[in-house]
Amino acid sequence: MFQILVVEDDIKLRRLICTVLNKNGFMPFEAEDGNLALEILDKQYIDLIISDIMMPNLDGYGLTDLLRKANFNMPILMITAKGSFEDKKRGFNVGADDYMVKPIDINEMILRVNALLKRAEIAHEHKLTFGNLELEYDSLTVMENGIKHELPQKEFYLLYKLVSYPNKIFTRQQIMDEIWGIDSETDERTVDVHINRLRERFKECSDFQIVTIRGLGYKVVK
Repeated sequence: MFQILVVEDDIKLRRLICTVLNKNGFMPFEAEDGNLALEILDKQYIDLIISDIMMPNLDGYGLTDLLRKANFNMPILMITAKGSFEDKKRGFNVGADDYMVKPIDINEMILRVNALLKRAEIAHEHKLTFGNLELEYDSLTVMENGIKHELPQKEFYLLYKLVSYPNKIFTRQQIMDEIWGIDSETDERTVDVHINRLRERFKECSDFQIVTIRGLGYKVVK
């Protein structure tokens, strides 16, 4: 089940969006401003963010800018009453992926959410096929030629991330920020430990290899 963070200070609209998301098979999380959204992201893996712009404390522009600078690359859909070209331009410039102007069509929002998730190369059924491997996101399992591997949560998220973007280099800090949380005090060497565990677990697998890019981080190659 995809996990979506709804950042909106209007409680009625926030609850409506969450209700519709839930009915369409998503798991929504709520935050009333950008600061609370960061707290949730520190503890919870999120696939996509729906964010208002005009909010107290930390607005949608500030939240998006912070996340992109910290290398969070989940899709962000901005929903706002600010509909001028300059407002949209600013939203896209700080890293938004899509933009809807209030009052929004809820059914159109669901279509946009699905399109953004697909564009992010995440399989709609929460499954990812890579050679003879099939990664099942909801159960944190990997099927390899009929053999089922049940992975700890962090290991699975790490593998899923790397396999979703073959040949793309992820720095240790990028991995830490997205999987362990932007405010995590966990040492970056934890990433190395999890990479080594994945290599050991799939050492007989010929479908992929996790390559160390010296001084940068890691990538998966076929």
